[in-house]
Amino acid sequence: MDITCTTIMSPVGTLSLFEDEGKIVVLEWGQAPKGIETPLLKEAKTQLSAYFSGKLRQFDLPLDPMGTGHQKKVWSIMGDIPFGQTLTYGEIAKQINSSPRAVGGACAKNPIPILIPCHRVMGAHGKLTGFSGGEGVETKIQLLRMEEAIATSLL
Repeated sequence: MDITCTTIMSPVGTLSLFEDEGKIVVLEWGQAPKGIETPLLKEAKTQLSAYFSGKLRQFDLPLDPMGTGHQKKVWSIMGDIPFGQTLTYGEIAKQINSSPRAVGGACAKNPIPILIPCHRVMGAHGKLTGFSGGEGVETKIQLLRMEEAIATSLL
């Protein structure tokens, strides 16, 4: 079976994108296996390059993350956080009648980071908390700095 995937070099490391049935289903750190690069994957690479160069603030790609109903609610809210802004786990929890811990768990399971911007979710009082991609919190800081969402003085 042929796999549809591609790899892009980025300021936060090597990223691999995977497509299934015309939608992006996974973005992960590391080199993808050799696969077929579709027009959608080429467009995703173009949009990611534009994002990392500061020319794109909102992605326009079909996404289909696999997860529970709760996770999908959290991911939907994360997808609506504007470029350069953040929400806390608690703020998201209030929107969906959940707990901050459950929201954090959903963030950690996000299969399409960056495109679904879990890096824009902070702990209480703006505390920088975990990030499951790249180099962890350091990658989160790098993405937030790139978006000018946090001041250097907060670090």
